[in-house]
Amino acid sequence: MSTVHQPDLKDRPARLTVGVVGAGRVGPALAASLQLAGHRPVAVSGVSDASRRRAEAMLPGVPLVPPAEVLQRADLVLLTVPDDVLPGLVTGLAETGAVRPGQLLVHTSGRYGARVLDPALRAGALPLALHPAMTFTGTPVDVQRLAGCSFGVTAPEELRLAAEALVIEMGGEPEWISEQNRPLYHAALALGANHLVTLVAQSMELLRAAGVGAPDRMLGPLLGAALDNALRSGDAALTGPVARGDAGTVAAHVTELRKHAPQTVAGYLAMARATADRALAHGLLKPELAEDLLGVLADGSRGGGTGGTSGTGGGTGGTSGTGGTDGTDGRNGTTGTDGSTGTDGPNGTTGTEGNDR
Repeated sequence: MSTVHQPDLKDRPARLTVGVVGAGRVGPALAASLQLAGHRPVAVSGVSDASRRRAEAMLPGVPLVPPAEVLQRADLVLLTVPDDVLPGLVTGLAETGAVRPGQLLVHTSGRYGARVLDPALRAGALPLALHPAMTFTGTPVDVQRLAGCSFGVTAPEELRLAAEALVIEMGGEPEWISEQNRPLYHAALALGANHLVTLVAQSMELLRAAGVGAPDRMLGPLLGAALDNALRSGDAALTGPVARGDAGTVAAHVTELRKHAPQTVAGYLAMARATADRALAHGLLKPELAEDLLGVLADGSRGGGTGGTSGTGGGTGGTSGTGGTDGTDGRNGTTGTDGSTGTDGPNGTTGTEGNDR
């Protein structure tokens, strides 16, 4: 059960009408959470059939209207669109006169702080950046997950209390992030959460290839323990062949990955090098063992053989690696926003709905 304090109705500020521009995974969940706190969703915009169905399921009875009309109807507007769409949307809404003085305008982008809302601020709006540090499914379970969820909050100092109050009403925990630190904050979340999904999915694929019938059941306890240990102990929780300096084992891994899943080699090597660096820095990996290990990783990155390492603890010869594809599929860690695009924004602004940041 959540321990987050939910204020009594008598303690809450005046109820607000709430609108959502972009009915992806995030917007309807936040609006539904605000509804539980006593606010009243009055309008939502959506482009794709999926977004419309999602809005109808999570905000039943709330009319679907164009973005400009959402702003006309609502005191508090949630702009839940993809990061790259947000600046143009805000500019378009401000230029067409859709923004009303005194209106609370909230975006949920992790990348941006409050400055992206400057065009709306000049039109008299009250700008807030409230980013929930949570992955969303687009189903009612998201509302429950907001209990205790941290929100990255950025706002003008005079609106700080209002921003934090809204987060608390949604069951979340406000965490103040300065304007200049928003990109770093978002990169940290993407590194930890978005890349984790890729790692787990790759691990399950490899286990299936190795004949494991229920890779999710095998990984669940292991990953749960590893995550808990990492959150509690940081780098002290590092285990495995890289942290131990088992160069021969790592060489065998690279060889097998080149044979069965060459697209995973680049990611494996990159994470192994990062792990080795951290293990060395924290005294977990002995320098005398690191030399062979780093040699294996260097050979692996060149796509050549992984043989020639002397092995550890008794002269186990390194396996001779087969050449493989480089396997770099450089996605640069962008966060997934799988909203469908559309063009129902005011005066040609894009009305895309953002989903999962």
